[in-house]
Amino acid sequence: MAKLKVTVLGLGAMGAGMAANLHAAGLLHSVWNRGAARAELFASKTGIQPAITAAEAISGSDVILSCVSADQDLKELVGDLLPALTPGMLWLDCSTVAVQTAQQLAAQLQTQQVGFVDAPVSGGQEGAEQGSLAIMAGAEPELFERAMPVWEAIGVRWQLMGSVGAGQATKAVNQIMAAGINQAVTEAMAFATSQQLPIEKVVEVVGSGAAGNWFVNHRGRSMTAGEFAPGFKVALHHKDLVICQQMAQQSGAPTEVIDRVLDQYAELMRAGYGEEDISALYRLKR
Repeated sequence: MAKLKVTVLGLGAMGAGMAANLHAAGLLHSVWNRGAARAELFASKTGIQPAITAAEAISGSDVILSCVSADQDLKELVGDLLPALTPGMLWLDCSTVAVQTAQQLAAQLQTQQVGFVDAPVSGGQEGAEQGSLAIMAGAEPELFERAMPVWEAIGVRWQLMGSVGAGQATKAVNQIMAAGINQAVTEAMAFATSQQLPIEKVVEVVGSGAAGNWFVNHRGRSMTAGEFAPGFKVALHHKDLVICQQMAQQSGAPTEVIDRVLDQYAELMRAGYGEEDISALYRLKR
């Protein structure tokens, strides 16, 4: 059976790592990025020259994998590429967007006989680079299964959650939980610092106990050292939480954590810290 030929559209913090792992698996057909700087950086690291246009990039592909920052970016990308799509293509979107956006684009692509999987991911830049992402998908089962070589190249856990939109709804659960964990860990680390405790030992012992989690183990030391390189940017998590807030308000779900973190992220963004890792919330806690 011939290997899938995958084009990656979007070479940001997440897309570049996924593209590199697809290349290592022998699946990468082409890449494209809207900005030249990231495209050149990817070429310098991998030797893969990005296509000049997105339409050029997808020519001859079996699978398109997109990873962009916002709903409007994805809508414009799909709209621009509709004339270049061929029946039988499969579009996997790993962006974080609204459920309605995923459903609208799936219907739009269906008119071109192109399958669509909404497949947001979790694991941060490290997970994208290490091929250890968690993938939460919404699609018809046969489309999800068809993309299995892609999931195996970029992730360690993949789950079909339901029809299109279910992946994005599950990612919203993830983003709310990440917001609460960020609140707890940054506040706890600020408390530990105020008690003049040795942070290295705090992270080691607490991180291995009942309160242990990925965030304290991977960000506890760096945040207390005043280092906030992303990771996952404050501005992007803020964008995702706005989507979560709207979804929760529509369904009547509680929004206390969402509301609080949105306010604090807005404060960080006003102070010029929107491009830093979400652990920059420690700035407001210390």
